[in-house]
Formats: sequence, structure tokens, C-alpha cells
Amino acid sequence: MAAVPRHRVLNGLRIGLALLVTAAVTVAVVRNWSEVSADLRRVDGGSLALASAFVAVAPILTMLGWRRLLADLGSDLHVAPAGGIFFVGQLGKYLPGSVWSIVAQAEMAARLHIPRSRSAVVGMITLGLAAICGFVVGLPALPLLLRREGGEGVGWLLLALPLVVVLLWPPLLNWGIAVGLRLLRREPLEHNLSGRAVLTTAACFIGAWIFSGLHAWVLVRAIGEPTVDPGQLVVASVCGFALASSLAMFSVVLPAGVGVREGLLVLILAPGTTSTSAAAAVVVLSRFLTVLADVVFALAGWAYARSHHLLTNRAERAQEGVVLEEDAEADSAAT
Repeated sequence: MAAVPRHRVLNGLRIGLALLVTAAVTVAVVRNWSEVSADLRRVDGGSLALASAFVAVAPILTMLGWRRLLADLGSDLHVAPAGGIFFVGQLGKYLPGSVWSIVAQAEMAARLHIPRSRSAVVGMITLGLAAICGFVVGLPALPLLLRREGGEGVGWLLLALPLVVVLLWPPLLNWGIAVGLRLLRREPLEHNLSGRAVLTTAACFIGAWIFSGLHAWVLVRAIGEPTVDPGQLVVASVCGFALASSLAMFSVVLPAGVGVREGLLVLILAPGTTSTSAAAAVVVLSRFLTVLADVVFALAGWAYARSHHLLTNRAERAQEGVVLEEDAEADSAAT
């Protein structure tokens, strides 16, 4: 029995992944639509537009951080192809497990002659750094999650500053990456990440978390009828969103932390709003906006990736007279 060519297996996996991602995203939107439609009637157009704008900034900053890590390891992509690869691959987070986005990004990046191992390592580092930065930004909201009285955000923020220095100190970070890759039986990095790349990436990720939290702050003000002072509201919404989301990143079985983030965020927001139902309305609309932003960016990335043959199969490329290096290698192997 003849062996199935490698490119056919990969194409089948890509198609299956695309179908699963599309189904997962559709289910997430449909399940929440009735509540979302009711919430939309309570939010004025200005608040909805502002929240949507804040949501849209976060994935851009995350992509820029991912791109900076990739460049530091030797693959400096222009923003356009980087966005095409990153945003399409990001839909993989809506599948159970945390590896699907990394797999999709690695396969697409391979079309640009970026080693799959390098893309995979950058993807794993991105997840780890994003979780660390999210926890640091969310640390001031920890007393709200633990239901402790007092414990204003300033004191916890002061505690977070040395935590940032320790966790993102390049020698320690590179050591942790080396140990993690060894435990996963992966090849080590070609060279250590530079301090400048780590700081730039961390700044992008921290900015992404802040903008993500700001969209929650806008929604709380529009829906939740806050019962706390403005400073506490910022801590609960901005820092609370980062804390709930970063903790949800560890729930690898659930797609995109669905359910975990919402449950934690309701616990954090409820004391500062008129009711638990108001906090629940905020997180439902928040999930809708974040899913919508991911889909819109993925569609834009897909359009670019498709036009530059990062997603086309061999038959489609042959019709257009395009021959990629992997096609030539397959022909050579066949002969």
C-alpha cells in the first residue's frame, strides 16, 4: 500500500482544523446571542464603539510581541505576513487544548521558509509570557477575587513591580525556556532571547492586557451601574479582566478559557455592581466582542494568507501557475 504524501496529510489536517475552528467559533457566538442581543439594547452606541476599539487594539499588540520574538530568533517578518499568520492561527485557541494555534501558525510560517520548530517555540514562549504579563497586570485585583477587605490595588501593584523584574529577567527567562524545551524533548533555541526583545514583547503584552481591560471598564460603566469609586472600578475591571483571563489560560481543555474567565470575572465584578446579573451581562457582552474581534482579524489575515499562498493547496497553486519550494521538494521525492 502506497504511503500517503506528506503534503496531502497536512492539507487534510488544515481543512479539518479550519472546519473545527469555524464550528467552535459559531457555537460560541450562537449560544450567547440571546443574552448579547438584550445587552446591546442597554449599551449606547458610543460605549459599544469605544469598547470595540479597545478590544481591537489588544490582538494587534499581541501580534507585534509575537513578531518581535520571531525576529529575535532569526525570522524578521513584515507586519502584513506576520498578521496573516498570527491572526488566522489565533482561531485555534477556540479548540480544546493550547497547541492548535501554535500548530496552525507553524504550518503557515513554513511557507515563508521559517522552521516549524522555531515558530512552535515562539508560540509556546508567547503563551507563557502572555500569562505572566496578564497575572502581573491583574495582581491588584487579587484581593477582590479572594474577597478580602481593603488591600487597595496600589499596594499589590508595588508587589507586582519586583515580580515583573524577576519573571522577565532575561537570564532567568532563558533558563526557564531551556528547561521547558528539554522537558518537552524539543530542540533548544538557536541562541538566547535578547533582553531588548523580552522587554519589547513584555511591553506589548502588558499593553494588550490593559487595552483588553479597558473594554471591560467601558462595559461595566454602561451596563453594570457601578457602586464603587472610579479607582476601585478600574482595578476591578481592567486588572480583574487580566487576572481572570490569565488564570483561564491554564484551563487548556476548554477552548479559549470559555467559562473559566467568565466565572472568575463575575466574582471580581459583582461586588462593584448593582447585582450579579449585571456583572454576568458584562462578561457575556465582553466575550462576544472578543470573539468578534478575533474573527474579523482572522478574516483579514486569511485574505492576505490566501492571496500569498500561505493557505492554498497544491492543486489551487497549480491552476494559478505558482510553484512553492515544498511542491518542488515533493516532486523531487516522488522521482
